[in-house]
Amino acid sequence: MTTVEKHEFPMTRTCPFAPPPAYEEIREGDSVERVRLPEGGHAWVVTRLEDVRTVLNDRRFSADRQHPDFPQLVKGGFRRKGDERTMITMDAPEHGPARKAVLGEFTVRRMEALRPRIQEIVDGQIDALLAGPRPGDLVETLSLPVPSLVICEMLGVPYADHGFFQEHTAKLIKRATPPEERRAAFDTIRGYMADLIATKEANPPDDLLGRQIVKLREDGTYRRESLAATGFLLLVAGHETTANMISLSTVAFLQNPEQLAAIKADPGKTLDAVEEMLRYWTIVDAATARLCVEDIEVGGQLIKAGEGVLALGYAANRDPRAFENADELDIERGARHHVAFGFGPHQCLGQNLARMELQIVFDTLFRRIPTLALGSDVDDLPFKDDANIYGLYRLPVTW
Repeated sequence: MTTVEKHEFPMTRTCPFAPPPAYEEIREGDSVERVRLPEGGHAWVVTRLEDVRTVLNDRRFSADRQHPDFPQLVKGGFRRKGDERTMITMDAPEHGPARKAVLGEFTVRRMEALRPRIQEIVDGQIDALLAGPRPGDLVETLSLPVPSLVICEMLGVPYADHGFFQEHTAKLIKRATPPEERRAAFDTIRGYMADLIATKEANPPDDLLGRQIVKLREDGTYRRESLAATGFLLLVAGHETTANMISLSTVAFLQNPEQLAAIKADPGKTLDAVEEMLRYWTIVDAATARLCVEDIEVGGQLIKAGEGVLALGYAANRDPRAFENADELDIERGARHHVAFGFGPHQCLGQNLARMELQIVFDTLFRRIPTLALGSDVDDLPFKDDANIYGLYRLPVTW
């Protein structure tokens, strides 16, 4: 295996519909390669599906982002001791109880109970799109409001504040945000969430945060700052990721009319289409960074304790060993073994919610606006090439 650092991470997609070319180069070469990080350190990248799943499911790889050797993918990436940790930065044994505390809020049964309300939200936003100008911006009118409204209602966060937290979330995920601005945005959202939780403590309402206050008090483990960290994670992850998937998938459907025709003719295929869109886009490629804490061999390469690892889900989800014609969009592929939601103990908590939102949006949008079309050339679309969560800033559509 090579130890010459030929590539620097993170990389930018040169084609909006494909991973950076170096991903394939590495995956089809040594598959595990050492790369440079923005601040001069290095980490190993792991690119094949089998190896990515190994890294994400082995306790010899730590998710503790406060560790001084944890790989940082932005310049000036902050590590501040004393910050309340979220479950995605915890290892066993702390991680299990923290995840279990909220896992019941995201079961398939609870998500199904939300289906009528999500449908109502989607219909309302499509009404707004149809009542507006043409072309309209799908991001502003549908993609962002739908998951934002849903997660706000689940948490008990006033949707009237959505502009505030979306503004600060954008600063968190842009790679070029100066370190002091990123830290300020982080502190601002955390502070907002702690203040909101304080208002719920005297008489906890029947929302996710209120139920957590009651449950954690009964367990004798309630701490406002800890719940604020959980609320922060769910709020940010709950709207930004799904919003980008709605926009990107709409583009993919409109660019592949035969695939779109298949779900129009048979809505039973929409769930498979959702899985394929998740695999095809893999919008979060940096959340699966890890720190090796015990020597282990992965893909024929010895990774030593103290070395950083980037488990590249996008490279893994285009691995031809796991997916036939992996670079093609095929909504009938039925490949649910992708790692778009991660893998192992840190697999995305909200995946059932995301799947439902996407299914409802696709079925409803193309049924209600069957003549939907892009309002500009694909080459002119403002893709988020500068962010750690891929997506679109705007998506003009007409009908």
